[in-house]
Amino acid sequence: MFSYKTHGVCSSSINIEIENNKILSVDFVGGCPGNLLGIGELVKGMDIDLAISKLQGIKCKSKDTSCPDQLANALIEWKSK
Repeated sequence: MFSYKTHGVCSSSINIEIENNKILSVDFVGGCPGNLLGIGELVKGMDIDLAISKLQGIKCKSKDTSCPDQLANALIEWKSK
């Protein structure tokens, strides 16, 4: 299990389970429950590089980031370790 502290969004952190470069589960702490549960289900089983390419750079309203973008950042950080 990998935990990532988010920045600039309503969610405070993201817990991600990864195996063989595939996302097994995603749990956002805080934020919009329905939307974030949906994102977690959509990326389940997805290769992390594909998830990064789909989610990176998405913005929420006037913010420079979003929960999907933060998930991409978390996956990038996981890859760097």
